[in-house]
Amino acid sequence: MSLLHTLDPVAIKLGPLSIHWYGITYLVAFATGWWLGRRRVRQGRLGITQDDFADLLFYGMLGVIFGGRIGYMLFYGWDTWLHDPVALLRIWEGGMSFHGGLLGVLIACAWWSRRRGLHMFDTIDFVAPIVPIGLGLGRLGNFIGGELWGRLTTVPWAFVFPKSLPFDAPPAEIARLHASGALEPFARHPSQLYQFGLEGIALFALVWTFSRTRRRRYATSGVFAIGYGVQRIAVEFVRQPDEQIGFLAFHWLTMGMLLSLPLIVVGIALLVISRRAPYPPEGPAVVNAPKGNPVAMPPPGAG
Repeated sequence: MSLLHTLDPVAIKLGPLSIHWYGITYLVAFATGWWLGRRRVRQGRLGITQDDFADLLFYGMLGVIFGGRIGYMLFYGWDTWLHDPVALLRIWEGGMSFHGGLLGVLIACAWWSRRRGLHMFDTIDFVAPIVPIGLGLGRLGNFIGGELWGRLTTVPWAFVFPKSLPFDAPPAEIARLHASGALEPFARHPSQLYQFGLEGIALFALVWTFSRTRRRRYATSGVFAIGYGVQRIAVEFVRQPDEQIGFLAFHWLTMGMLLSLPLIVVGIALLVISRRAPYPPEGPAVVNAPKGNPVAMPPPGAG
């Protein structure tokens, strides 16, 4: 028998103010990115200071929010945007695109790198291992919110998402119908959890482990692009396409697939280019002496 999704998307309600779990996952993602990034700075990666990274994180946050929202309206809500331009600002109604957020982060990295005289892809290689945790937490927020569900299925771990039902009913009535088995035809893949595991946990383990060894320019970005593109296309086969778009062709091609395929191509190209590319700059790693005094150590392989 399927499971019934009963999670409340609102974490805290203070009068007219509602704080959703989705927003909290974004905050946790940025906090985790800050912690991981500072760790890489202490290792001497990119040869930047903690203040430099704080600026980079700020630009990256803006890139994620504005790029993700604009990308969603361009790729998935173009008609809505044309008829209601103000819809772009109503972020609380939901709608963020990974591919748009990625473009936003790339622009932010390019701007930050130019101001500091660094190669754009050295910065992207520095950031890439940090990104998957944020992606995974975002998908967890989608699951808690009961949105972006998967296609109909009969697998034992299927979920019935009340928002996906073709009718409205009070929670108690939905619970009664589910207990009677009447909602089994509406059970769906929890594709949000699949993506949490793949683009969150698995992709983080892959890119972070790969980047622990000093790599040539473009290599880490290439592994990230291929890893994300492959897993996203795989999940799209069980994820319900956006209602306003549906299938683009062949009754299986989705917008998510179309946008992810170029990532694989670009990732392969980056790995090929990286074979003759230089290594990114590094600075002295900073460790703590026995009494807590910071001591500069040469980067791995130096000397």
